[in-house]
Amino acid sequence: MTESTGSTGSWRVATAPAAQAPVAVIGAGVMGAGIAQVAAQAGHPVRLMDLREGAAAAAIAQIGKALDGLVTKGRMEAAEREAVMSRLSPAGATADLKDSALVIEVIVEKLEPKQALLRELDALLPPDALIASNTSSISITALANGMATPRRLVGMHFFNPVPLMKLVEVVWGAETDPSAAEAIEQLSRRWGKTPVHARSTPGFIVNRIARPYYAETLALLQEQAGSPAQLDRALRGAGFRMGPCELMDLIGHDTNYLVTQSVFEANFGDKRYQPSLVQKALVDGGRLGRKSGKGFYEGVPASTSTSPAESITASAADADVGAVTLAGQGALVERLGAWMTTRGVAFERDATTDWNGVALDGLQLHFTRGRCASQLAHERGQPGLAVIDWPLAPDRVEGLAIAFASRVDAASREHAEVLLRRLRWEPLVLRDVPGLAVARTIAMLVNEGADAVWQGVCDEAGADTAMKLGVNYPAGPFEWLALLGAPAVVDALDGLFDAYRSERYRVSPLLRQRLWG
Repeated sequence: MTESTGSTGSWRVATAPAAQAPVAVIGAGVMGAGIAQVAAQAGHPVRLMDLREGAAAAAIAQIGKALDGLVTKGRMEAAEREAVMSRLSPAGATADLKDSALVIEVIVEKLEPKQALLRELDALLPPDALIASNTSSISITALANGMATPRRLVGMHFFNPVPLMKLVEVVWGAETDPSAAEAIEQLSRRWGKTPVHARSTPGFIVNRIARPYYAETLALLQEQAGSPAQLDRALRGAGFRMGPCELMDLIGHDTNYLVTQSVFEANFGDKRYQPSLVQKALVDGGRLGRKSGKGFYEGVPASTSTSPAESITASAADADVGAVTLAGQGALVERLGAWMTTRGVAFERDATTDWNGVALDGLQLHFTRGRCASQLAHERGQPGLAVIDWPLAPDRVEGLAIAFASRVDAASREHAEVLLRRLRWEPLVLRDVPGLAVARTIAMLVNEGADAVWQGVCDEAGADTAMKLGVNYPAGPFEWLALLGAPAVVDALDGLFDAYRSERYRVSPLLRQRLWG
């Protein structure tokens, strides 16, 4: 190691702890135990500490049970299990951690207790030791305030369950030395993780970019656009493993609400992160999700195990839909055309139209552009008009959202629904709201990712990797942008902005520039 000198005095440039260097974890909850397990499996002697009496020993015992399961399934040898367990030991006080090469704090998500602990560790540990915080949203710069050697503090944000989730956000604050962040990156890779670098801003990468996935559905619920089951089904149809309402029930509405509130406050009340009255009512009423037995759903929704085809009868799947014209151009038009061919639906092509979608005997089904069907019908002088959502993953669509202009008659509505069922998509008839479900959610996720890159929080590859590995999204924001194109995304956002006149839907400067270059 070489030495550098700054305002904090001499400090050794950090390198990743050696493969068998001692590691300590403070906090023996689910996350702390998971981190301790991963470190021990990587070969480190690990001291696990918790102020709750017996908590560290109990967590180690629980790790043993988890490893027993791996042995039973043939995914770990019994000898390896014993070797891992031999590296784990409880610690009774911070003084017991003084020889650690790395200490990771995983205590309560509050600034003051974390700061006090980090200052104590800074005074205790040798100068070449690294200190990391698993905070999910607190500023690393703020946490380092008061440390004598703030250069060695790095955010090391794991995701639950730690042994299974690959992502680690490596977060650097204003005082973090580049060599310290690089050392944590190298260590993360050695532990079998995929690190992405993030600047210390509210929510880092994942918790920031993910906000619209919850926020847009909560906004739709407040507008009474559809039911939780309909909106969940629509988003699962875009390739997400769980719909937003199911996922919030699983996370816990108290936890999800607090994260949203913290990001909102940290961004000085930016409307893009505004908490929802719908979710606040759930929290106030004790409907916290699965942990309390009820949230949006009572227990676990059965719909998560329903395949798209199960809800479509054989007669509906083979129904005659009459003359069909595929209108316009672009990625969504091509995907729809390929899927109609797969499903045996004959159609004509008209690439000269100034709109994208499907024409059915006087009824136009427009891909939503963030505008209501009634607005488009009025502007175009076309009373027979509906808007349909973006079929991003046609073969996975469980249901496609559709909304009709007010003057569409019952026969035309039925005709449109017959076509969707013929394509194996359950029609999810929503209130005529701007952007429907998938389009407004994806457009906002892309916009948030673009702003994160524009503001230097991460790069494009980091944003995509973080969202796919951290929250299992089917694609990253820039992968969606590459598919849809900036004009389609910006057009949808502009439509939403015009409809709501809310700063929430302002377009990222990065996306605007993509229109010109």
